[in-house]
Amino acid sequence: MTHTTSDGSTQESGGKVALAFSGGLDTTVCVPLLEEEYGYDEVIGVTVDVGQPAAEFDEAEETAEALGLELYVVDAKDEFAELCLDSVTANATYQGYPLGTAMARPVIAEAILEVAIEQGCTGIAHGCTGKGNDQLRFEAVWRDSDLEVIAPVRELGLTREWEQEYAAEKGLPVEGGNEGDWSVDTNLWSRSVEGKNLEDPSYQPPEDIYDWTDAPTGETTTITIEFEQGYPVSATTADGEGGALGAVELIEFLNEYAGAYGVGRTDMMEDRMLGLKVRENYEHPAATVLLTAHEALEQLVFTADEREFKPQVEQQWAKKAYEGLIHAPIMKSLNAYVAASQEKVTGTVTVKLQGGTVRPVGRESEHAVYSESAASFDTETVDGIAQADATGVAKYHGFQARLANAGSTDEDETDVELTADD
Repeated sequence: MTHTTSDGSTQESGGKVALAFSGGLDTTVCVPLLEEEYGYDEVIGVTVDVGQPAAEFDEAEETAEALGLELYVVDAKDEFAELCLDSVTANATYQGYPLGTAMARPVIAEAILEVAIEQGCTGIAHGCTGKGNDQLRFEAVWRDSDLEVIAPVRELGLTREWEQEYAAEKGLPVEGGNEGDWSVDTNLWSRSVEGKNLEDPSYQPPEDIYDWTDAPTGETTTITIEFEQGYPVSATTADGEGGALGAVELIEFLNEYAGAYGVGRTDMMEDRMLGLKVRENYEHPAATVLLTAHEALEQLVFTADEREFKPQVEQQWAKKAYEGLIHAPIMKSLNAYVAASQEKVTGTVTVKLQGGTVRPVGRESEHAVYSESAASFDTETVDGIAQADATGVAKYHGFQARLANAGSTDEDETDVELTADD
């Protein structure tokens, strides 16, 4: 038996296929479809832990058992956490929000590919639609292998209504595809909420779409973040909670602590890779705190030239990460610059959490490009440079603009008189 692959070619069916499996409607219907429509003899499921709630693993395991599906669960929290902290050194945000789902997808894809190869699979599949970003992020990793890449929902043009009817006909272990009012994706770094009424840009979301963040109040607090060469290594509250923590623990601690003050909510219109504009709601308390604190420390230790140039690197880094191309050749170069730029980004930043916002209120580093005495209005000279020495600079400052303006002045306007001093 042969079938047509996603690239239009034909291929002999049979063998084993690894499916990115969540236990939700999409991936559940993919199991029999991979056997019936694609002719695979065996389907195995792979679920990757990047910080999802325990309930999601319970659902995946229960559904897999009901389907008779062999399920592999891979713990990739450490790898994902390290990538999240890499994004902090790059101040990575896409259209203003911290990347979460985008960075998780290639980590998940790599873990699934490893299992597929280890288990002798000839194919690898996902349940993504043809409208979103995730199909591209998964396949960017998988198409670097010799395995056939299969996307049943996209290739068969399935709708959610069709899937629900199919699941009912087959007696598949899903509750009619009803997974709640919202489509939610959660990982260690962020929680995204979309779908239904949220698709209307004018719709004001109810408070119950949020899980990580409480409604902002007038309560305030401070927390101090310590960085070593750009990487956060500790978070200590005003009451002494926290301290030195590993990457996963640090993120989890800040999500809970900052989330209690309403920090880290984003409601935005996002431009996807395929050109669709969508309404997204995100929660990302730890990311908001760490990115804010890190940028504040860079302001202290960077020269003006470094502050001006690095955002260009950050924008490219975030763009590639959003696309799921964390191993693209350009990322090697971008990462090399980011690493070099972080050599002196060591110190502490204290931020205030107030009314759902976070802002730096103190920073300290032995590498500060700052002199309190030089900047003070109470000192007369700066490292032997007298105030009067700035007179020549002031005369030259704007000279070219004055010259250009004088040359373009109409005859009936007052001319600018150029003197020897100019």
